[in-house]
Amino acid sequence: MAQEQVEEYLETIYDIAGTEGAAKTTTIAKCLKVAPASVTEALQNLAEKNLVNYEPYRGASLTEEGKKIAETIKRKHRLLEVFLADVLHINRAKVHDEACRMEHTISEDTENALCRMLNAPARCPHGSPISPCAKGIGSCSECDAVTGSVIPYPEGIRTDAIIPITDLGAQEKGTIAFIRGDCKVVQRLSDLGLTLGTSVSVTRKAPMNGPVEVFVRRTKLAIDHAIAENIFVNAIKGGAP
Repeated sequence: MAQEQVEEYLETIYDIAGTEGAAKTTTIAKCLKVAPASVTEALQNLAEKNLVNYEPYRGASLTEEGKKIAETIKRKHRLLEVFLADVLHINRAKVHDEACRMEHTISEDTENALCRMLNAPARCPHGSPISPCAKGIGSCSECDAVTGSVIPYPEGIRTDAIIPITDLGAQEKGTIAFIRGDCKVVQRLSDLGLTLGTSVSVTRKAPMNGPVEVFVRRTKLAIDHAIAENIFVNAIKGGAP
């Protein structure tokens, strides 16, 4: 299978079943507009490459490696949608199809450059979340403490899975691992006690994407949802810190 075809299948399974569920062969065939027999052959090929778990009549689910590839493509796709809509001002009804054609061709360097140019958007034009990059950084723009200049991305990658604090349930907690934003954003959150490595728990989430109430450093804070979804944590078990 060509790499583009591999990525299309993985992304389709990701869209249908998410990261944990299974996608039926007939559903995949309908989405990709191909024959079910072709899907079966492709899934067998992907299973041999350890990218999917496939059981006849039960469907396919992503392995950890398959999920990693799918999430990378999905991130590129959504960044491209923001670029096409907000920078090139292409009709939003057309950006999805345009991004589908481009997502398989841009490099990791281009992906990171897009993200920085767009000021690390949290969501695509359709409202879907954009995951953070895998770079081993604490924020989007690591800054020199003296000059304030942006330090280039390091070569290392983040190995731990992180989630936005908005994905935590009430009384769940985590350790802040990444803040999406530039130096000003990091400083603003730092002033509130929300710094890298800090233990934080969610005490309440208002409905309809309302404020998220958190407990940090023995203090309760109400954070706007749009800000909270840019704070990423390593989720840990247990009650409030």
